[in-house]
Amino acid sequence: MPASNTTIAISAPSVFDGQQFLHDHCVLLHNQQIDALLPRGDLPHHAELLELSAGTLAPGFIDLQVNGGGDVLFTAAPEMETIVRIASAHRSVGTTSLMPTVISDTREVHEAAVEAVAEAMAAGHSGILGIHLEGPFFNTNRRGAHRADRLRTFAEQDLDWLQSLQQFPVILTLAPEHLQADQIEQLVQSGLILCAGHTDASYEQLHKAAESGLQGVTHLYNAMSPLQSREPGTVGAALAIDSLWAGIIADGHHVHSAAIRIAQRAKPAGKLILVSDAMSTVGGQQDHFELYGEPIREVGGRLVNGDGKLAGSAIGMIDAVRHCHEVVGLPLEECLRMASRYPAVIMGRQAQLGQLAPGMRADMVHFDEDFTVNHTWLAGEIATHKD
Repeated sequence: MPASNTTIAISAPSVFDGQQFLHDHCVLLHNQQIDALLPRGDLPHHAELLELSAGTLAPGFIDLQVNGGGDVLFTAAPEMETIVRIASAHRSVGTTSLMPTVISDTREVHEAAVEAVAEAMAAGHSGILGIHLEGPFFNTNRRGAHRADRLRTFAEQDLDWLQSLQQFPVILTLAPEHLQADQIEQLVQSGLILCAGHTDASYEQLHKAAESGLQGVTHLYNAMSPLQSREPGTVGAALAIDSLWAGIIADGHHVHSAAIRIAQRAKPAGKLILVSDAMSTVGGQQDHFELYGEPIREVGGRLVNGDGKLAGSAIGMIDAVRHCHEVVGLPLEECLRMASRYPAVIMGRQAQLGQLAPGMRADMVHFDEDFTVNHTWLAGEIATHKD
């Protein structure tokens, strides 16, 4: 970590500032923030220069759905040490900020997860944005790999507990057809970010939930009622309702590339974001793990349980960016915004994260032409990921 009074200049052949690509520019860092973006020829003499000879420098990625990494799962071990290990593993795939995600389980597990996030944030782990509670208020017909006996109906005591979570941002994924409109309104008024997921809701039910304050849709297309000609379902509502943002898992297994292109064309700019839904294998050494005591294995890049159901993903954010650019065919600048700027806006952190501009926190990723992450910076602190 450089001394607090040192100005560091980082130059790269290509710098993406969140809006456009700049060539032969420098990013100046002072303390933990970005001080300026300048052409290489305007570099101040007092700055210490780190010259990157190849690749692209871009805003650090922000992943709003991270179940695990570094061979650990947050739900299986809801402790601060797990969060720190996951965050470290995801630095190697370009993610500098994330929402640790706990899936459907008991209240005790979810309470422990909340406490672990609070402890990590109090300890100064600035890459932790809050917590994503994925479940347990799901439709059993759309539970996917979530264990049936970990699902439950929404009760008054759940409302009370969730409303008490005021210390940091909370994303709550649920099946909105199982809540009353006033319950959704109360949760939203308490500050929670509500998303539909693992749901069999009709178009009308999703529309009413959006009117009550539902803000987003978790892993669009997966574990939700599909788009049909006479019943657009949750997918149709997610595509048609402009106010809803949607996360999408771009790993080549969860969603067809054509479906990603359709979603990108249907949604207003900023409303489609990349998420990893990553499990413990990302940044780890093992290609298998246990979920609810059941073995999950990586087969051909897919994580599957014994029934062959998808159980999260084996990708990081750089992989999603690469897939959306090289396979789906989206412009690289839009892929990068889907991984950084747009999630920052959703989390209300656009004044600090998601762009390279003066006053922003110095969170950055440096990757080369084959989308290998070489370096990341979190609040100005560098980590090197390639020998």
